[in-house]
Amino acid sequence: MAKVLIVFASRTGETEKIGNLIGEGIRFAGHEAVVQKVTAIKKETDLQGYDGYVFGSATYHGDMIQSMKTMLFLAENANLEGKTGGSFGAFGWSGEAPERIFNTMKNIFKMNMTTGPLMLKTSGIGGGQKMAQDYGREIAGKLS
Repeated sequence: MAKVLIVFASRTGETEKIGNLIGEGIRFAGHEAVVQKVTAIKKETDLQGYDGYVFGSATYHGDMIQSMKTMLFLAENANLEGKTGGSFGAFGWSGEAPERIFNTMKNIFKMNMTTGPLMLKTSGIGGGQKMAQDYGREIAGKLS
């Protein structure tokens, strides 16, 4: 059984909900998922011991939340190359954060990424719950 770390930065709680739903999808596929708030990651060793990583942030004023940026700087030294990865986030207007996280994971960390980031306005409408769970299943499928 593989183990996936899901780290989120959320302002209103919606990105946290999406992260938990992604975790459900990973668990439905038979793997372990650990969901943590970004502030729990204090040093790069906090990122070690996982087979996959999913990082998510709400988009706020056209960018990711600052605590996620800080965590990504730590992650740069955590040797994530080749690990399975994905990104996600909630947004109101523009939604840049999940794509910026995704590109960082793919191009700087050299991770084995999903087909793209999961971008949802909310998990509560338009099939958002199923989309988030399916994203978790997609990540789990890359672990096998």
